[in-house]
Amino acid sequence: MSDLNAKHNRVVWLDIPVSSLSRAMKFYEGVLAVKVSKEDAGGFEFAVLAHDEGNGACLIPMPDQAGAKPGPTVYLNVDGRLHDACAKTKELGGEVTQDIHPIGPHGFRAFITDSEGNHFALHSNTDA
Repeated sequence: MSDLNAKHNRVVWLDIPVSSLSRAMKFYEGVLAVKVSKEDAGGFEFAVLAHDEGNGACLIPMPDQAGAKPGPTVYLNVDGRLHDACAKTKELGGEVTQDIHPIGPHGFRAFITDSEGNHFALHSNTDA
C-alpha cells in the first residue's frame, strides 16, 4: 500500500474471487482498460489489476466463492492500529473471524464481520 493510500483512503484493496483466472483477467482488462498481470506467490497464481498510486485489486481463484456471498473482500484501512481495530470490532458487536496474520510484503490483515453481518478485511502496513 502506498503512503497515499495509508493516509487518505478508507478502502485500500479488493480481492475479487473468480472461477477462471484467464477469463477474469481478460474481462477486467477489457472493461477497466488497465493491465492485469498474472502473479505467482509460492505456487499460488492470482492476478493484479494495475493501480500505480491508486487503490488496488486482485483476482483470486476461488471457484467455490465466485459469484456467491460474501463476494469480493474489501480491505479497510486501519494502518498502525490493527490490534485496536480488532478490539473495537468485538467491543462494538462485530466478530473477528480470522486473527491478525501477515500477508507477505503487503503488511497484515484480520478478517471481521461487522455489526450488520458484512465481511471485511482490516489492513495495516505494520502489526500494530
